[in-house]
Amino acid sequence: MKKLIPIFAVVLILVSSCTGLKSTTRGIENESYIEIYGDLSKYDKGVLVQVDESTPFVAQVTKPHPDRPKGITYAISPGKHIVSVSFNNVVVYKKQVFLSSQETLKIDLQ
Repeated sequence: MKKLIPIFAVVLILVSSCTGLKSTTRGIENESYIEIYGDLSKYDKGVLVQVDESTPFVAQVTKPHPDRPKGITYAISPGKHIVSVSFNNVVVYKKQVFLSSQETLKIDLQ
């Protein structure tokens, strides 16, 4: 019995020194997206996009492809927004939208 005590102590030390299984989790990003599709020959230099009262930015227009479902996306915050798209100082799209997290607004300028 006295011989088993040191062996039991060594096994107990080895088992207690293991940290076990560690895992990490991540949630989805809190972002929504905008994609703009249209005729590339007409909108070759891009369009001006304004979300609510923010500073407008230039966005590229992509041609819709059934074999390539994702075009160029632009991230915005989820929620209620007024999205306006203009080309040559003419508003070609303006709409109030509500986007949830990870939702993509597809704007077709055809």
